[in-house]
Amino acid sequence: MKWSNIKYLILRRFVQISLLFLYFMGNAYGWSILKGDLSTSLLFGKVPLSDPFALLQIFATGAMVGVNVLVGAGLIALFYGLIGGRAFCSWVCPVNMITDLAAWLRRKLLIDKIERKVWISRNLRYYIVVLALIVSAISGLAAFEVISPITIFNRGVAFTTIYNGEIILGFGSGVGLLVAIFLFDLFAVKNGWCGHICPLGAVHSVIGSRNIFRVKHTSENCTLCMKCKVVCPEVEVLSMIGKRSEFVAGKECTNCGRCVDVCDDEALGFSIRDLNKKS
Repeated sequence: MKWSNIKYLILRRFVQISLLFLYFMGNAYGWSILKGDLSTSLLFGKVPLSDPFALLQIFATGAMVGVNVLVGAGLIALFYGLIGGRAFCSWVCPVNMITDLAAWLRRKLLIDKIERKVWISRNLRYYIVVLALIVSAISGLAAFEVISPITIFNRGVAFTTIYNGEIILGFGSGVGLLVAIFLFDLFAVKNGWCGHICPLGAVHSVIGSRNIFRVKHTSENCTLCMKCKVVCPEVEVLSMIGKRSEFVAGKECTNCGRCVDVCDDEALGFSIRDLNKKS
């Protein structure tokens, strides 16, 4: 396998694992590069970073938040809204490593060829966003944060400790939820968690719906090999393949770059879109 066919995949894994490592070192050894978790962090001990969805849940509880949390959520929303799009899901979220593994096994085991018995609307994750806010308001707790597999994975690594030479994992019983997501994506619904259920992915879809950094398709280079559609986790964003040259739809695309990786025709690549044109 050529480097050019996996370059973005390797880069994404590097980013995801590096973030987990920095969170671990920040919490275990006091490194100031990155402390906290994906809900709320402090970069270089000065720059606050906060999850906009977690902030919405806190607002729903009626609790007060500090200015640093507001600034942190604003910075995250600004970055993904202007540049990243839904890249959080593929470049930052640690659960993506689990769902990508499930997707790879689905292809290897030819499970995608089997008639699908389970169907879930993609709109379900937006309903879960609303439900999480309602439950947060009633319970006084940030509802999704309590059960979030993203939080479980991130904090499980971040708060893993080494005691008397033994590694004590911080996952606890939450590892069962991670296994359930893997099995669900493998046997039930392709891209089931990220594309149909995860409310954080839904929030980032909305935040990044008008981002400028996207994958662009050049129709005249395309030989219709369809490798891109095989590996794409949100295949509906590639509806232009074989039809016309244009940028992918920004709302669902995770900017993972897998379609760019596998395209030997150089028909797909990252580019900056014209804000004056609808896409």
